[in-house]
Amino acid sequence: MTEPPPSLARRRWMGAASGALLAAVGERATAAARPADVLTVHTFGDSVLDCGHYNAHGVHPGQLLVRNEDTLFPEFKGRDLGTRGPAQLDHRAVDGATVAGLPAQAAGLARPHGRAIALLTVGGNDLLRGLAADTGPGVRSFEAALERFLKGLPIRPVLLGTVYDPTFGDDSRNFLGIDARIARANHRRVNEVIASLAARHGTLVDLHAHFLRGDPSWYVHTIEPSLTGASEVRRAFLAAL
Repeated sequence: MTEPPPSLARRRWMGAASGALLAAVGERATAAARPADVLTVHTFGDSVLDCGHYNAHGVHPGQLLVRNEDTLFPEFKGRDLGTRGPAQLDHRAVDGATVAGLPAQAAGLARPHGRAIALLTVGGNDLLRGLAADTGPGVRSFEAALERFLKGLPIRPVLLGTVYDPTFGDDSRNFLGIDARIARANHRRVNEVIASLAARHGTLVDLHAHFLRGDPSWYVHTIEPSLTGASEVRRAFLAAL
């Protein structure tokens, strides 16, 4: 075979090199665009979302939403957010948190460049630490603090979960040491606050109603989501997405 002239060979080599360079640049540009296509799920709040240490598998609702544990929950195989497209988790919820701790959970959080949603459960610990016996101002302060947090949160949409009732409405299961009528009235008021704020700032996820249809196996340590409970929290949020 006749060798091409040196000048032609050089042009071919330069063309091939230029093509490779353009391909590499194209790959970098594509890679740079990918984060905008990734859905980030941010979790905020309390042990309803931060309950992994209450089960032997260490799973919690946020991670189940992003990527299901198929061996544990075959019912949800192919239904997690990861099957709809690229998805990742930014887990910020902290067991034991109250509304006062929410700003610290969002510290350093910038407005996302890609797609994002926020999941929020709060109020249960506030009830346990005094709101269950409140005579009025405590719930109003809770509402003001939660609204400030929501207004400043740079993530939309926001899905707010109501506070469930581990007694299933049975006063004989009352573990608070407070008259059940008073505690239930304040529990209802907190959930009304959450529903009202959800209507203005996001979407309501009625965990209270969903968990009333469950059974004690959904809980551990009286009030914490069990492994089944974690999946049921996931179920309720997934239905809202």
